[in-house]
Amino acid sequence: MNHGARRALTQLIRNHPNRSLVLKSSQRWSSTYETRQWSTPLARTLADAIKVTGPIPIAAFMRQVLTSPEGGYYTTRPAGDGEVFGKKGDFVTSPEISQVFGELVGIWTIAEWMAQGRKSSGVQLMEVGPGKGTLMDDMLRTFRNFKSFTSSIEAIYLVEASPTLREVQKQRLCGDATMEETEIGHKSTCKYFNVPVIWVEDIRLLPHEEDKTPFIIAHEFFDALPIHAFESIPPSPENQPPQDTMMTPTGPTKLHKPLKPANTPQWRELMVTLNPKAIDENLPDEPEFKLTLAKASTPSSLVIPEISPRYRALKSQAGSTIEISPESRIYASDQAHPLRRGPDHGLRHHEYHPVNSLRGIQHHRKVPPLSAPGQVDVSADVDFTALAEAAIEGSEGVEVHGPVEQGDFLQTMGIAERMQQLLKHEKDEERRKTLETGWQRLVEKGGGGMGKIYKFMAIVPENEARGGRLGLGVGLSFRIVFRGAWTAMEIVL
Repeated sequence: MNHGARRALTQLIRNHPNRSLVLKSSQRWSSTYETRQWSTPLARTLADAIKVTGPIPIAAFMRQVLTSPEGGYYTTRPAGDGEVFGKKGDFVTSPEISQVFGELVGIWTIAEWMAQGRKSSGVQLMEVGPGKGTLMDDMLRTFRNFKSFTSSIEAIYLVEASPTLREVQKQRLCGDATMEETEIGHKSTCKYFNVPVIWVEDIRLLPHEEDKTPFIIAHEFFDALPIHAFESIPPSPENQPPQDTMMTPTGPTKLHKPLKPANTPQWRELMVTLNPKAIDENLPDEPEFKLTLAKASTPSSLVIPEISPRYRALKSQAGSTIEISPESRIYASDQAHPLRRGPDHGLRHHEYHPVNSLRGIQHHRKVPPLSAPGQVDVSADVDFTALAEAAIEGSEGVEVHGPVEQGDFLQTMGIAERMQQLLKHEKDEERRKTLETGWQRLVEKGGGGMGKIYKFMAIVPENEARGGRLGLGVGLSFRIVFRGAWTAMEIVL
């Protein structure tokens, strides 16, 4: 066990409300526990913690395997060209497939800037989870063709916790410009036009200034935020004794006032625990962790599913399952504050909530999400309705448009016309094939296509005059005009 994990365990035991229980459970470790070959060092650390506290929430597991400073997937990858992304990594994102993806997101940003009154200053470009910087790079390259827009840009902000990825982003967006440390992170200069590029490690460090115009891009960010999962169980038997303990992140806690047996369905949380077949029986190919349903209420199961009427409506249906990401709701609410303008016109979205969507990706293949902690990308479907609810509740005067399927959005934005232009000027046959297969993968809705499973949604200031948003809703009349070269492209609203 590493020193950090040992100190954490020692502290947990000292502060545990029932120390004898912890010490007793630690004495029941199997003979294979200390000698087994763990899949990763982080797997052993997590196993040690579960031995002390008991099963942990999925959210706690995700947070550790993705961002732990001691073996997290995004925080401790080897130096290089962002190995988690691309052919050499574990998965490929839409911006890595085709430059047109970022170009069209850039065009949408310019159209939205026009719809908001063409502000001449104070525009802030922000991206959370910028990966290798490919999306922002394609957007900035597109912006160069719109001088009135680029002259309004005050700064570019990137939310990135990985030093490795931060360096990759710096090389792509700033070239040889120097990077210096600041009070909130790091800073360099954009290679396309003379504006600062500022890195922060947490989304809460982004500026929230009322007189600015922020454009916040979150591509494949919310799907990596931790989720809690719950299942509704039938009422407890009448002869079941009151619940006098509750499982907390630091182990069982004695309740001052026991909970009476429920006479209505109740939520129970899905937890991550050790798999006896792997830990005790030492069977090969068995994962070290598995999901289990909590035997009693947890603080999360009593509070989190009550935040929305959508979840409360499912509680009465025994067997219903839901996934909730509290962090996603908080981020959506916080980032909606700078967008306030005018009265609230309500929520415009499609009803949906994810179920059983936890997944793992490694080397471009699906793998068990609880396997090889720290070496597998773990994610879950985004609850777009929850994001919309949080934005509307967090700030008056915002509109939510979408979600719409990625294929529909890109087709509406003119991806076919842009690709025709690129292909017309491309003579290399191999490059032409790459361009054609790339854009088709982005819009196709079957097979391995990304056109249906990926979605776009926008949270924007209320604008009654427009009634819709480019590519995301009805009521907006527009056309994209291509005049020969890409540099002569125009948007007509």
